[in-house]
Amino acid sequence: MESTAITHTTVDAAERARVSFDALGRRDLSKAEELWGPDTVDHFLPVGTYQGTEAIRGYFEELFAAFPDFELEVERIVAEGNTSVVQWHCTGTFNGGSFLGIEPTGRRVDVRGADVMDWGEDGRLVHNTIYYDGAEFARQVGMLPRRDSGADRAVTAMFNGATKLRARLSR
Repeated sequence: MESTAITHTTVDAAERARVSFDALGRRDLSKAEELWGPDTVDHFLPVGTYQGTEAIRGYFEELFAAFPDFELEVERIVAEGNTSVVQWHCTGTFNGGSFLGIEPTGRRVDVRGADVMDWGEDGRLVHNTIYYDGAEFARQVGMLPRRDSGADRAVTAMFNGATKLRARLSR
């Protein structure tokens, strides 16, 4: 009797995530691109969606130019099936080029976040949702006032005043 072997291809999602983050940590976009495809989607929740190799590469080129001393550390990777979750920590000084339309302020940033990465059977990234605190990033670069500062309390008071006024006017 002839036997036929059934081969199931599964992607090592944890290893793919390691390779991806290692490449980004070294600013090796050519290596990172090997894991992206023309339909890869990176959804950075605080700033928007980038689809395809060219758009994703452009985002990281701008990031690396804006933060010349950018450092990325992987804290933990958890994987199940073709999905990996990466908890990360990055630091850098915003003293290079502009980033997302924001001019450099010379301020240091220290951001923690997580990526939820879905890998295709071909080993390429299909979809990545990137979570981090966009308001905290804005505070660190100087776009928003520091938490609990006088300016922060003033902005909150103005917002609450405007909210109460709108509520009264809509009655």
